[in-house]
Formats: sequence, C-alpha cells, structure tokens
Amino acid sequence: MNGSAADPEGAPEGASAEVRAALAAVFDPGLRADPYGPLAVLREAAPVLYDEESGTRFLTGFADCQAVLAGPDFVVPDGPWLARERPEWAARPAADFFYASLLGTNGAAHERLRGPLTAVFGPRRAVELSAGVEKVVDELLDRFEDATSDGGAADFQALVGYPLPVAVVGELIGVPRAEQERFHRLGRDAARLLEPVRSDEDWRRADTAVTALREYFTGLLRERRARPAEDLASALLARAGAAGPASARRVGERAAGPSGGRERPPAARERPPTESELPLGERELADLLLLVFVAGFETTAGLLGTAVSALLAHPEQAALLRADPGLLPGAVEEALRWDGPVLMTERLAARPTEVGGVAVPAGGSVTAVLGAANRDPRRYPDPDAFLVTRPDVHVLSFGAGPHYCFGAALARLEAAVLLGRLSTRFPRLAPAGPPVRRASACLRSFDVLPLAATG
Repeated sequence: MNGSAADPEGAPEGASAEVRAALAAVFDPGLRADPYGPLAVLREAAPVLYDEESGTRFLTGFADCQAVLAGPDFVVPDGPWLARERPEWAARPAADFFYASLLGTNGAAHERLRGPLTAVFGPRRAVELSAGVEKVVDELLDRFEDATSDGGAADFQALVGYPLPVAVVGELIGVPRAEQERFHRLGRDAARLLEPVRSDEDWRRADTAVTALREYFTGLLRERRARPAEDLASALLARAGAAGPASARRVGERAAGPSGGRERPPAARERPPTESELPLGERELADLLLLVFVAGFETTAGLLGTAVSALLAHPEQAALLRADPGLLPGAVEEALRWDGPVLMTERLAARPTEVGGVAVPAGGSVTAVLGAANRDPRRYPDPDAFLVTRPDVHVLSFGAGPHYCFGAALARLEAAVLLGRLSTRFPRLAPAGPPVRRASACLRSFDVLPLAATG
C-alpha cells in the first residue's frame, strides 16, 4: 500500500485486538480460499480501518467503496506520485509502464489513453466477438472432454480457464495463436504489479515481462503499420494516424488562415492541443496493447475459475441454470459478487476529504476491499448465499468511475458463454481434488482446478 501515515482511525474502542486479528487473517495464505469471514468482522466492527503498517485505510462497506471509486475526491497513484514518493522505483521498466498506463494515470492523461481505446473497443465491439468466443470455448471444451474421457480428472484452469481469455484477447489484439502460451506466462509475471505489496521477486519478474512484452508489441505495431489487419493493433494505429495530422495543424496554424483568405482570430489560430488531444506515440501504443493483453486475460481467467467453482459448490443453483439459460447473465453477476477476481484496489485522496465519517488528508491512502463491499448486508440481503436469481446486483468487481474496467463487457461475455456451454455439455461436472488458489493478496484465481466430467 502506498498511502501516507496518519493517526490510526476507524477502529472502535475495545475492538482493536479483534479487528487487528481479522485484518491479519485477510492476508493469511492459509485463509486464501475464504477471506470473507474476517472481512465481515472488519465491515461490522471497523468499516474504515487505518492500518499503520501499510499506511492505508481499509474500506469494507459497499457505499464507502463505491463513493471512493466513482467520486472526484480520489485518484490512483500515478507518475507524479511515483517521482515524489517512490523515486527508487522510477528506473524500473515495470514501474515506468505501470505508472504511465491506464491503471496509473488520472485526469487528462487518463482520458488521452482511454479515449482511443474505447473508440475502437467498446461494449458493442465486445458483443460482435460472440461468435469467436463461442468457437474458442467449444474448442477448449473439446480438449477438456478428451482429457477426461477415461473417467479421470483434468486441470480445468490449465485446459480452459486460462487459455480461453488468452486466446480471445490475443486474437482481438493480433497475437498469433502459436505465440499466446508464451505470452500467458509473461502476462502473469507482469500482473504482479497489481499486488498491494510487491516483493523484490515481484519487481524482477515484472521488469523482465514488461521489457519482453514491450519489445513484442513494438514489433507488432511495425508489422501492422506495413500490413494492416482486422485487429486492435491496426485499429489503434489507424486512429493515431488520423489524430496526428489534425493535432499538428492545430499547433502549426499561422496567420494565413483558411482558403477564403480571411485571417482567423489569434485565439483560434494559435491554440495548442490540450493534453487529452495529443496523439499517442509508438511507445504509448505498445504499452496500451500490453495493458489490454495482461488485463484482458488475467482477471477474466480468475472470474472463469471462481464462477465454475461457485456453481459446483451450489448444485441447486447449477440446476436452475441448466433449466433456464436465461439466468446466465444473472449467474455471471452473482459470481462476480460472491467471489470476484479482484479483492481490493487502492486510491489516494486528491484533497482533504472524508469517507465513512473518517477524515482523510490530501494524499492519504484508502483501499477499497471490493470483496467485502460485494457482500455488504446493507446492500445485499443474505450476502453469503450464492443465488443466480438474486435481483438488483450491482457489483464493484470491475471498479467504478473513470477507472471502470474497459474490458468488463468482454469478460462477462466469455463467462456467460462458458457457463452456458458447461451446463449443457457437462451436466455431471464435479470437483476431483483439492484446488490450488493463486498466491496473491489481491487477485482471486485458481492455479489448479481439478474437475471430472462425470462426477
């Protein structure tokens, strides 16, 4: 966590030992499968809890987390924060990438990166990918069926959970299928930047991965500049090319005025482009593709595994889904709510403010614990129950506000197609051994998920 230190706030008198124990349990590797009990203790006893060791205020209520993510009073740690607070990281390739990316920019700098991406890849474009997603799902489930045809078990996450989003986002960007497995490994290493506390090993692996991925995507852009294709790399290049000359004209216009010969007013003639209007350079485009690739598969792979696991743990809900495929969208939302792919995310106060009735100084760190917010009984009755028919589900799993996940629609599509196909092709799908959770304090995912097709 990155926030500045302040006086401890939020822990009610007489509950400190219980609250501190609950907070420690949230980060205990032994409780990684189910941190929601300790989170419930925090939410009830200290919904805004300052932790001196990490320098952040943990927020566990839905309303507080939503206000922080969606409101104007909080921002993400960015490049200026990096230079001011963590200058020792500045020379690292991974830090250079992260704190200049969509995940590490605010205001006009963020809009400048997000604008071209949302213009060529919005929710409508995600829907257009449905046929391709269905094709990949069917191919991967064929592999899973072959692997379990003898009645034995297979690692669902290795055969389906990870390859599905890697293939979908790889095809979207323009990464050939033969190269996607190598990028899966690099992407997992780059995703170590999402950890709330990063070890030296996290940094080393992230640096290596970012360097390799930057080199690859720079080469891909050169190739697409010469030979455009129907992919995101080509679309972003085309948009950057269209924006470039317009921006140059705004900067370079002189008193000659338009062809009519009348001189334009000085203010109109000389106005430079705003920061959000500047076209993206080659490095920025490569970094944007890098982020799309890593973010496009890492959290989606987590969602696919946890959604399948949740349904298997609640067979009566799986039966409802088989009987009524119209429940698929609701089942995906409930899976996101019940055990979403991202447990927590950090913000900094842009100005002195308060959250949950607790003062937060300018620059103060807050950590929205999305997993706790999504199970807040003030927002969801019977929050620990998994119900595919639950009404009025509005999850924070993809964030909110300016940093709402740009790939949320595609992730939902992949999950809905996969769950629908599983319910018809493998109605007797069952756990076949202990799963292995990913060693992460932030990302909710499986490294190993053994399943049998005929349980």
